[in-house]
Amino acid sequence: MTVLGQILLAAGSVLALVGVMMVIRQLAHTAGLTAEVQRKLMHVSTGLFALLLPWLFPDRWPVYMLIAATVLVMVVLRLPRFSSGLGAALHGVERTSYGDFLLAMSVGLCFLLARDNTLFYILPIAVLTLADAAAALAGTTYGTKRYVVEDGDKSLEGSVVFFVVTLLVAIICFLFLSKLPPSNIMMLCLMAAAFGTLVEAQSWRGFDNLFLPLGLLIFLNGHYHSSLAELALLAAMFFAALASFGMVGTKLGLTKHATRVYVVAVFLLLAAAKLQNTVLPIMVLAAHGWARTASPCDSKYPDLDIIAALGLLGFGWLAMGNATGWDAISFFGLSAMGLAMGLTAVALRAIPIVVPLAAAALFLIRTWAVSQNSGQSNWAEPLTNLALISLLCTTTVPLIRPHWFEKDRVLRLTLLALALPLIYYIWTMAGFFGAGVFAGVVS
Repeated sequence: MTVLGQILLAAGSVLALVGVMMVIRQLAHTAGLTAEVQRKLMHVSTGLFALLLPWLFPDRWPVYMLIAATVLVMVVLRLPRFSSGLGAALHGVERTSYGDFLLAMSVGLCFLLARDNTLFYILPIAVLTLADAAAALAGTTYGTKRYVVEDGDKSLEGSVVFFVVTLLVAIICFLFLSKLPPSNIMMLCLMAAAFGTLVEAQSWRGFDNLFLPLGLLIFLNGHYHSSLAELALLAAMFFAALASFGMVGTKLGLTKHATRVYVVAVFLLLAAAKLQNTVLPIMVLAAHGWARTASPCDSKYPDLDIIAALGLLGFGWLAMGNATGWDAISFFGLSAMGLAMGLTAVALRAIPIVVPLAAAALFLIRTWAVSQNSGQSNWAEPLTNLALISLLCTTTVPLIRPHWFEKDRVLRLTLLALALPLIYYIWTMAGFFGAGVFAGVVS
């Protein structure tokens, strides 16, 4: 297919998306569809189309162009002029949800991270599309046993349906797209179904549209070639962590929902990164618990906010590294170190003399983690000056301007911790690109 043909196909796909919205809105008027049903119809339609992307476009760039255009359309449809009309098919539900944006983001990230492995793309998107819709239908129609999630609830019946549908989807995908032994396929499918069900059950504000597919992709990427014994041990560790966190979380003042979300987050960290690179992110969780107790903020669900921040940081740096070809694990560590420092500064506001000791400890932990990584991961090192400047910023700003972090604390601290590493990473990439272009021109 020519370049022009792919551009026209991408543009036609966006127009088709708008056309589906119009049809759903018309059905809503004639058949009295609820806002939730409209949203799920759009969800399924978008997901089914996304499954075709690897075969529709021979090149990768039109897919990213399509996703960017789709996100732009979603932004427009959230404007007051359209939100009660055509946009209601996407976000007419009363609860706060970012599911429309996160669905588009997850399709793009899965397409990027899966690369040429079709299974790693198809399975997560198929589960998100089919299992999520089936669970919502079962939960709203037959759900009687409810459990609390954030300020809403979900049903046990919906979660059971999600598990069954995910298991069936996983088995079908593995049978057609994998050559693993049957025993390994069955274990991977059971683990994917169990993990996916827990992620979907504990997600909030539409974050399942991001955490579910990317969590499954990371799990598959990390354990696709694991032996049956290794998979069985991993499953045992996961359920043991779920049980132990449940007991510890209650003593720390966490809700049952937040505790289960912490388990999912730690499991994803361990599945996606080497042990040394999980220490600083886990310390972010500890620092958050400390800051939440020492200096509560006005957030309604601070424990969920910190998981969302860690997830977005982790997925964002992972995607950045894959897109550029330059491993970004050092920069993820810098961001996590800065976020942990900012939370620690908030917690130690009453005794600032101790803050430098905490900063020194975090700096030493990062230095140790870097020393354990490969040369490929440490291509940008040494980043000592950047680490020290980042620590200085994330230490002094919360101490000097504490009122800035009384509202939206996690969001503001995350942006503060991310700013310098992201600017330096982009600047470094631009330097490499510019040098490459110059060398090409000279030669």
